[in-house]
Amino acid sequence: MPQHGFGVYKLTDHAELETAVHKALEVGYRSFDTAQMYQNEAMLGEILYNCPISRKDLFITTKINNGHQGYDQSLFTFEESLADLQLSHLDLLLVHWPSEKHFFETWRAFERLYEEKMVLAIGVCNYQMHHLEKLKTKANVMPMVNQIEIHPYMTQFPLREYLKEQKIAVEAWGPLARGKVLKEAVLEELARFYQKTPAQIVLRWHLQHGSIFIPKSSTPSRIEENADIYDFELSSADMAKIDALNKDHRTGPDPDKVYPTI
Repeated sequence: MPQHGFGVYKLTDHAELETAVHKALEVGYRSFDTAQMYQNEAMLGEILYNCPISRKDLFITTKINNGHQGYDQSLFTFEESLADLQLSHLDLLLVHWPSEKHFFETWRAFERLYEEKMVLAIGVCNYQMHHLEKLKTKANVMPMVNQIEIHPYMTQFPLREYLKEQKIAVEAWGPLARGKVLKEAVLEELARFYQKTPAQIVLRWHLQHGSIFIPKSSTPSRIEENADIYDFELSSADMAKIDALNKDHRTGPDPDKVYPTI
C-alpha cells in the first residue's frame, strides 16, 4: 500500500472529481481512498477505469457504511461497491466506524471476503485500543490497517504505539485537521525555514512518522503542492516541535460516542 494516498471525501461533482483525480495521477498518486458514505464510488470507478494507468499500479480503498454493517449487508453492499468501482477485486476494505450492534458480524463478513480473495487486505477505521482488544477475542484475522484521525492537534501517540506492537498499519485521515492547523505559528515558522508551505510541513511530519496519510483537495495547485514533500527532511527537533502541538482535539466524531449508536 502506498504511504501517500489521495482522499476523495466530499468530491461528489463529476467534473470536479475528474479534474482532481487526473491531477493526482499526473503528480504521482496511485492510491485512492473512497467510501460508500462519500457517494462517489461509481464516479471514481469510471474515472480510474478510463485513465491511462494500469489497474495493477493502482491501490483502491473503500469502506462499508455504518448503516450497511452486519454480515449479510456487508457482503451485499460490498458487491455493489465493487461493481460501482468497476473492479474484479478490491485492494483494501475498511469498517468505517466501530458498531456495538454489528461488531463481530461485520468482521466475519470481512474475513470471508479476505479468504475468498475478493479483498487483498481488510481493516478498520476509528477503532480504539479497547475495540481492537475486543475484536481479538473472536477474530481469525486481525485488521491490517486502522485508519484514524491524526494531525498535529490529534497525534494519538499511545494508540499508534499500540498499533505498531500489534503489527497494524496506521493510516491518518484528516492529516491537515481540515486546514485548522495551517495558521499555527510553529508551522508557519518552519514553512519559512524549509521554504515550503505549512501543509507540506505537516504532510512531511506524517511521512517521517511512518503513517500512511491521505490528504484530499479539489484544487489542482494544492494537489500538486501536497505531493511535493520529498525534497526535504524535518530535523528531529522540528518534528518534536510539531509533536508538541497536540491538544487531543478532534475535528470529527469521538469513536466511543459513535460506537453504541450504530
